[in-house]
Formats: sequence, C-alpha cells, structure tokens
Amino acid sequence: MTDRHPTDDPELDAVPADAEDEEEAGLYEHFAVTADKGQTPMRLDKFLTVRMEHCSRNRIQAAADSGNILVNGKAAKSSYKVKPLDRIQIVMPYPRREVELVAEDIPLDIPYEDQWLLLVDKPAGLVVHPGVGNYSGTLVNALMHHLNKQGIPAEEQNRAGLVHRIDKNTSGLLVIAKDEQTHARLAKQFFDHTIQRRYVALVWGNFDEDEGTITGNIGRSPKDRQKMFVFADGSDGKHAVTHWKVLKRYGYVTLVECRLETGRTHQIRVHMAWIGHPLFNDERYGGDRILKGTTFAKYRQFIENCFAVMPRHALHARLLGFEHPATHENVLFESPLPADFQSLLTKWNIYTSAAKETKEN
Repeated sequence: MTDRHPTDDPELDAVPADAEDEEEAGLYEHFAVTADKGQTPMRLDKFLTVRMEHCSRNRIQAAADSGNILVNGKAAKSSYKVKPLDRIQIVMPYPRREVELVAEDIPLDIPYEDQWLLLVDKPAGLVVHPGVGNYSGTLVNALMHHLNKQGIPAEEQNRAGLVHRIDKNTSGLLVIAKDEQTHARLAKQFFDHTIQRRYVALVWGNFDEDEGTITGNIGRSPKDRQKMFVFADGSDGKHAVTHWKVLKRYGYVTLVECRLETGRTHQIRVHMAWIGHPLFNDERYGGDRILKGTTFAKYRQFIENCFAVMPRHALHARLLGFEHPATHENVLFESPLPADFQSLLTKWNIYTSAAKETKEN
C-alpha cells in the first residue's frame, strides 16, 4: 500500500504563480510505503525505485545517505533489506521539473556562496518558482544562469536548487542547494523544524503583551482557494506555530519579529490576520486599508503615502540559520531591511514623533 503526497499541500499546483509559500514542505515529496505481507527480501533502494515514478536510484540513495528514509521509524541505508509489512517513510527533494526552463541573466544578491550552497537575498516582486503560465523571470531562471556559469550541469541543477520558498512580495533570505546530497540534508532540517527562521513584519494595531505564540491549524480556505485559513478547532489544516515579539510600538501599527516553528503557506500573514493584526498593506488578508487610527483626512493621506512607499505587504525574511550540510557547522545569516521597508518605518517614526510633540504641547 502506498500513500503518495507529492507536496505537503495538494492544492499547491492549482495556486497562481504569485501565490507562493512561506513553507518548506511543498518543496519535497513525502512518501509512505508499507511492504506487502508476501514481500521477499529486497534492497531498500531497489524496492523504492520500483515503486516511485520519475525517481532515480541515485536520488533514493542520496536521500538514504542523508537520513531521509525511515524504516519503521528509524533511518535506514540503501542496502537495508525490506521485509514484509515494513513501514517506509521518505522525504525527498522537489521532483524534477516537467517544463523545460530557460536560464535568464537576472541579477541576484548573493551574500554567501560556497561549493555546496548559496544564499540569495530576494527582493520583493521576484517570483521564486515557476508556475502555471509563469515560466520566466523567476528566481529559478536566474539561478540556472548563475549555476551555468559555474559549469554545474543542467541535470544536477534539476535535482538540486530550492529547499524552501517565500512569497513574491516578501523580501529576504533563501538558501539554495548546489547538489543533490546538500539538498536532501537541508530538506531534512526543514522537515525536522531545526532551521532558524526569523521575519520582521509591520502589523496593524497594538499588543497588550510584549511577546506571544499563535497556534492554529492552517489550510486552504474553503471559500477562496487563493487564501489560507486558520481552522481553530484543529479539525482541518496542518499544525502551525508562530512565535512573535514586539520590536517597536507605533500606536496604530507595531513592528514585530516572527519566529517560525512550522512553515505553512502564508503562515505569518494568515496567523497575524487571525488574531486581528493583519500585515500592513497585505491586500490578500485585509491589511491594505486603514484598520486603526483617526478619521482625519491628513491621517488618511499619510497612510496612502505609506502604501505608496511600500506597495506590498510589510514582511522581510531577516534571519536564516542551519547546520551546514557539508561542514556541519552552525551558520547564521542576516539580511538588513530593504529600502522600501526602511522608508516605511522612517515615515512612522516621524509621524509618531510629531504626534507625541503635539500631545505634549
């Protein structure tokens, strides 16, 4: 019996290309296989090659070498002999692309690179992964061009690459694998939730506390398939946990740091909206209108100016930390706030300072 889950979110392929994911699980396959009662002893890699379409024995061996294949709950090597009723679970890198993509010379900000991986500081507006009707102008196209210059074969690129994604209009750090084994080892860390990820967000409203935790299952909205939804009773969706901490209070809006314990589609955006604090200028989750503040025309104009300065949701992937798959050192990378986010905060600093002076006088 085989339970096949090509992605963590079965609706992923139906989502428009700009509706990308702040999640790790959509980027590799999770298989669950139970051997038949009459199964004769067979090498694990051969057993899986027979049962998994479009998956080479090399990919399976790389996954096993990285501890990504479990037999009855324990990591197993390729040479393990499968026995009757063995329960096998597999975490695999993203499946090969079905559409041939073209390398494009798109500039990339690469704060770190070595022979195994690289970090990209993605600008807002750049789609990470090609989707239906959107096979050019993406980060993947740019990466193909970058790796081509290094002589990395297309076949190797096809098996390596992205381990996680962030939304088109979210800026910040992404880690990219250059080879299959690095990809498998990074994928395992995302799967085990051992990756450090911290985001900075400007959200509507003030908080009573200085920090807190949001726990609520996230799944595709039953009313709007382009949006995610929090199922408070836990009956649907997938377990999701976001930890938040106040960085600065502006009164009508608050700057917060969000630490992801899990990585679900639009997790920060939908969790913050669920507790009544949508991200500033987040059109998908209701943050693109005045939710807090005065009714004065001057204030309305100020908010419109803020939206113009940062015409996207106010979210930046600031920090990424993990165990380096090759050196096994703990590495940590940080990205400064981009210019549009800095300009937005400058406007709020000036506004709150002026309001404070008016109050004191």
